[in-house]
Amino acid sequence: MSGLIDIMSSQQGVLPNGESPARPVPKVLNAAARLVDSLKINSTFQQVQHGRPVVIKRRRVYSEALADLANVYFRVARIPIHFWAKTEDWRRWEVKCFNMLNGDRFRARSSGANTVRADKLPGRTMWDYLINSTLTSQMMEAAARELRRAHRLWSDEFRGPWSHGDACMPNVIYDENTGRARLIDFEIVHKKSLGAKPRHADDVLVFLLDVLAVAPNPQWLPLALAFLKAYDHAPVLAQLKKDLALPTGMAWIWWGVRTSFANPAKVKRRLQKIAGVLADLEHYRAFAGERARNTRRASITCHKTKPGIPRINSRTRAIKESAKAASPGIPSRLPTRTYPPS
Repeated sequence: MSGLIDIMSSQQGVLPNGESPARPVPKVLNAAARLVDSLKINSTFQQVQHGRPVVIKRRRVYSEALADLANVYFRVARIPIHFWAKTEDWRRWEVKCFNMLNGDRFRARSSGANTVRADKLPGRTMWDYLINSTLTSQMMEAAARELRRAHRLWSDEFRGPWSHGDACMPNVIYDENTGRARLIDFEIVHKKSLGAKPRHADDVLVFLLDVLAVAPNPQWLPLALAFLKAYDHAPVLAQLKKDLALPTGMAWIWWGVRTSFANPAKVKRRLQKIAGVLADLEHYRAFAGERARNTRRASITCHKTKPGIPRINSRTRAIKESAKAASPGIPSRLPTRTYPPS
């Protein structure tokens, strides 16, 4: 963990002003990249096998010790995630999650004692689009729909809905040809003691933090709003609203990783703006629900009858009674005589 602390104590990751410029500051991203690389417990490279591109993920020699050390930090900092330390546990989870989410067209499988081979997904990471200033609202909506779909899937590990644990933009692939986003990289997992709503809210927050930290001021809010509207699950967004406070204590170290070491004051302001957006969404849902309850709906209760023939005690009877009724200008009976006959 010494390399992590050294990077956090340096000033390379702090922006001099409150907002990011039109392009991210290279020193910030380089510092984040160095730290993340130092925490990589797997080596990843590509090959072509049987005419198809595949991604090879292989556990490094020191991976289990590094994962154990990182998990100690997560426990001390009270961050409810952990690395899969044991290689076999990681391989099982990596293959299972990849096939569950992407098995419609792509497959992953274990290979050897410490390796996973997976079909290479078409497209580029959302992070690539973000740092090259080509990220669009349509891409954000696609990522939100995929994350929401994944959150509906059952997980035996959690005995409930599945969650990613590290749903940052580098772990979301977007294919411009199909408009489809897909999730990858399942080395980190949420603690099983955490409920479904907090786990899902954490996935949403982790994804949004990349936008809040790196996207320039004119674009970040429309991008974030597009994602939140497309995700559209009120209980999770309500939980997210509670989780927008900045961390304290040792959790600041991981927060720096999550936010690419962006200026904390800038991130705080943007989190407050997101809280306002979520409040507006809650108000809109409440207003729409009230209108729906007050809207008069057509009755779904009908008289049993034969098609085309009204029952005698319903429509026909009403017509006959109407025909027998006197006109409003005609009295129903003759007036009483009150004078003697002539």
